[in-house]
Amino acid sequence: KPQLRGLHQATIKKNLIVALVMCTVSVVAVKVLHNDRRKANYAEYYKNYDAEAAFERMRKAGLFHSASADE
Repeated sequence: KPQLRGLHQATIKKNLIVALVMCTVSVVAVKVLHNDRRKANYAEYYKNYDAEAAFERMRKAGLFHSASADE
């Protein structure tokens, strides 16, 4: 015989557990696969970034009105 008493409540409980597990797995996957990699890429970029060289490159290209490009 099929279980009919409390069937709706049992189904909701099962679906809620599955939804919570899937939500947790997706949050961990996004953190590990996207956020941590992006954070490491930003850290690597700013570790090697030279602000003075970037300023000189933009100044020589004539992007600044306050700093002349002909020096």
